[in-house]
Amino acid sequence: MLHAAELRREFPSLARLAWPIVLGEFGWATMALVDTIVVGRLSTEALGGVSIGNTFYFTIALIGFGILLALDTKVSQAFGAGNEPDCRRWLRDALYLCLPMAPILMGIVWLGGAVLEPMGVQPAVRSQTIAYLNALNWSTLPFLFYAAARRYLQSMGVVKPVMLCMISANVVNLVACWALVFGKLGLPELGVAGAGWATSFSRWYMALVLFAVIALRDRAAAQIERMPNLARMKELIRLGFPAAAQLVIEVGVFSLVSMFVGRLEPKYLAAHHVALSVASYTFMVPLGIGSAAAVRVGQALGRKDRAGARTSGFAALVLGTGFMSCSALCMLLFPGVISRIFTSDPAVLDVARGMLAIAAAFQVFDGLQAVATGALRGAGETRIPAIAHFCGYWLIGLPVGYWLCFHAGWNAAGMWVGMCAALMVIGSVLARYWVSVASTS
Repeated sequence: MLHAAELRREFPSLARLAWPIVLGEFGWATMALVDTIVVGRLSTEALGGVSIGNTFYFTIALIGFGILLALDTKVSQAFGAGNEPDCRRWLRDALYLCLPMAPILMGIVWLGGAVLEPMGVQPAVRSQTIAYLNALNWSTLPFLFYAAARRYLQSMGVVKPVMLCMISANVVNLVACWALVFGKLGLPELGVAGAGWATSFSRWYMALVLFAVIALRDRAAAQIERMPNLARMKELIRLGFPAAAQLVIEVGVFSLVSMFVGRLEPKYLAAHHVALSVASYTFMVPLGIGSAAAVRVGQALGRKDRAGARTSGFAALVLGTGFMSCSALCMLLFPGVISRIFTSDPAVLDVARGMLAIAAAFQVFDGLQAVATGALRGAGETRIPAIAHFCGYWLIGLPVGYWLCFHAGWNAAGMWVGMCAALMVIGSVLARYWVSVASTS
């Protein structure tokens, strides 16, 4: 039986861990936005090229990032058990795993550029996309190194350096992007490619900063062993691949929804981007809380404190759904104010208000699925969230949304109702599954 007093005692520790992670997530979301804003001053084609390039690249890179989420489980449980040398070993083998993953992912991005023409991307936009991707692709290795170092530090409760690293990296990216896109500070004018090189430079900066933090905190963690442990690398893939699949499933379905909405009148696509931008930013909070839940649950299980793991998971669910309830209320009460941040077009504002109402309906369920996924990852369960996301999005949400959009005449609102239905199912299933896992712990 879980008592309110136990939750109240857990909230301060969870919040101290969660808020720097949440700010880090906001910083990560802002980095791609900076590229888009800067190149938007070049041309419409440049803006479209960077938007498509970011979506395409991130969908592929999430495979490697998702696999490294296995460190949340392994490092947090080892740290909870008081076995910090084991934490170091997991980090080293994760870094070894990054070495073959990077060229594989880079190859997929380069080969995948060939699908832009069959997808119907206009030649002028396609050339900008390829120029951006060819530069951005070189950020893959530092992106993976950064992801491994971040998961390692977070899993041991070291989160403020990660937050500060991300904030400073945004400043580095902004200055480098401005200088390389427009040829400032004595640097060559590279246009769209400059934005890609700026992001690559900022990702090397992030990786090096976190490696420096690790070395200063623990010199032993910075030592390199001659040979990787293949069994440990295999375990990381086994545990992390379902998490990677879940991320690709989620990002992929929203990318496809954007393509479908792009078939409609421009006002629907514009309103879709407004609502998606708002929903994406509110999602950063439960996403960060979910990462904190993974750490707290994993550490508790590592020290054989199953009651503590249960309390941490439920406290995270309360915190995440509490925030998302507030965000839903804001979307319902102030849709016009929120929409006018992005546009002043009356036709777009009218459609966006309706979409924000639908987004408000799934906020709590989006928070449930994000936090429950994190808590389950801390317990070592990554397959069920992947299955739930696939079934919810691809077997329920997408077919329902497509039918409502193109056959029932609901237009873009139909696609959003489909996604709302998917998130209600996913959130309910994963929250219920966490309850079953916690009750048997």
